[in-house]
Amino acid sequence: MDLFETFLNFDVLARTWPMLVKGLWLTLKLGVASILAGLVLGLILCLTRLYAIAPLRWLTRAYIDIFRSIPLLVLLIVVYYALPFVGVRLSAFVSAMAALTLVSGAYTAEIFRAGIEAVPKGQFEASAALGLNHRQTMTDVILPQSIRVVIPPLTNNSINVIKDTALASVVAMPDLLKQATQAQALTANPTPLIGAAAIYLAFLLPAVLVVSRLERRMNRGQV
Repeated sequence: MDLFETFLNFDVLARTWPMLVKGLWLTLKLGVASILAGLVLGLILCLTRLYAIAPLRWLTRAYIDIFRSIPLLVLLIVVYYALPFVGVRLSAFVSAMAALTLVSGAYTAEIFRAGIEAVPKGQFEASAALGLNHRQTMTDVILPQSIRVVIPPLTNNSINVIKDTALASVVAMPDLLKQATQAQALTANPTPLIGAAAIYLAFLLPAVLVVSRLERRMNRGQV
C-alpha cells in the first residue's frame, strides 16, 4: 500500500496534472516543429549530396557524418550555453529546436538517400527518354516512388525526435519532463514522474506499433 501511494498517488497526480499538460503541449510543439524542419533540411541535404557539384557533395557528406556522430545532449548544451560567448543568444525553445533539427536533418537525409537509391535506375533512363528534365524526373517519378520506402524509417525517426525533446529540460525549457521534475520536487513524491512516463508511453507506443505494421506490410509488398 505504501509503495502504491508513493508511485501512484492519485491526489498528487490530480494536483500536478495541469503542470504535466502544460509541459506536454510544449513538448508536442517542439517535437512537431523539429520534425518538419528536419524533413525540409534532410531533403535538401539529400539532394545536394546526390546531385550537387563535388565540393558541395563533400561538404554535405561531412555535415551528415558529423551530426550523426555528435551526441544530441552535447550539441544542445553548446547551442544554449556556448553560443552566448560569441554574442548569439537563443531562447531555450529555439536552442532545443535548432539542435533537434540539425541532428534530425542529418538522419533524414540518409533516409531519403536510401529511398531514392532504392528506385531502379531504369526509372531515370525512362524519364530521360520521355524528355523529362531533372526537376520533373525527381518530383514526378523518383520521389513519389521513394516515399513508399522511406515512410517507416521516417516515422521511426520522428518518434526518436519526440523522445529526444526530453533533453530540452537541461536548458530549463518547461517541457513535460521538466514540469514533472518540478512537480516531483514540489510534492516530494515521484508520482508526477510516473505520470510523465505514462504520457510519453500513451503518445509514442501507438506510433511504434504503426511503424511495426508498416514495416511488415512493406515486407509483404502491400504498401
